[in-house]
Amino acid sequence: MKIYVEWTKKIEDEGNNEFFSNYLDLEKGVYTSILAEKKDIVEGKISTLAESYGMDVITFAGFLDGINSSLKNSLTLDELTEEDDIKLEIDFEKLLYNMHEAKANWLYNLEEWTNIFSIEKMIEIKKQFNTDHIATSNKVGRNEPCPCGSGKKYKKCCGQ
Repeated sequence: MKIYVEWTKKIEDEGNNEFFSNYLDLEKGVYTSILAEKKDIVEGKISTLAESYGMDVITFAGFLDGINSSLKNSLTLDELTEEDDIKLEIDFEKLLYNMHEAKANWLYNLEEWTNIFSIEKMIEIKKQFNTDHIATSNKVGRNEPCPCGSGKKYKKCCGQ
């Protein structure tokens, strides 16, 4: 069976807080290691990489699922087996942005980020994330011109 399929089955079966707490600790350890070493390229056999980060292969598939959208060339997760060789080319800017999007404060607040970016750059990425996620409304106000183009106020035209 493919490791990603096993991972999705495992999270469905084991959807409890203890399991996820353990997984999040392991995930944090992998990111801490990658950031501390400034490793923007991680490559090797999946089983070897999993072992080097203290994970079993299925749990490592969960890590790959999480980082996949932050890679320069994403992986086809459904096809991976533990014997496959992979190359993760990490886009650190995208990774930090995606961590904000996932609300993963235990990851985007890692002090190892200062090995990668200056404080100013991290603030800039956070500001960009905030700007991209500002709620906007397309609702027409009662006293605004009607969008139908009649020249009348909305309340006197289509808003009646």
